[in-house]
Amino acid sequence: MSLTQTQTTSFKAELYQGIHDLLTDDIYIALYTANATLNQNTTAYTADGEVTATGYDAGGQLLLNSTVASDGYTAYVSFDNPSWAAALTARGALIYNASKGNKSVAVLDFGADKTSATTFTVTLPANTADSALIRSSN
Repeated sequence: MSLTQTQTTSFKAELYQGIHDLLTDDIYIALYTANATLNQNTTAYTADGEVTATGYDAGGQLLLNSTVASDGYTAYVSFDNPSWAAALTARGALIYNASKGNKSVAVLDFGADKTSATTFTVTLPANTADSALIRSSN
């Protein structure tokens, strides 16, 4: 099992097909254990390998306050950092579009298991052209 941090291949194609609207669609983030297999070929949300814990609901949670920006060369999007009031361990996450049949957007690999005894927070990259998790450049 493995997680590879990436925008999914299907998302890249679907973005140019106009399927995703990251400002108005319901974009979710789900947490996964090291037993999950998520990579560039992941096309949709799956419960396989998803975290189970009191305070964490299957499917994860809605990402809030999406922001789309551009520096003239790169377009990028960010969201508020999601958190769960739960004691849990996660190895990575899947961002997916619940408004469009749970189509995948991006995979996050935390690099190692991350554990919290009270509140688990995913700190997303800075909202810049060089750092944002979801970005596209010419």
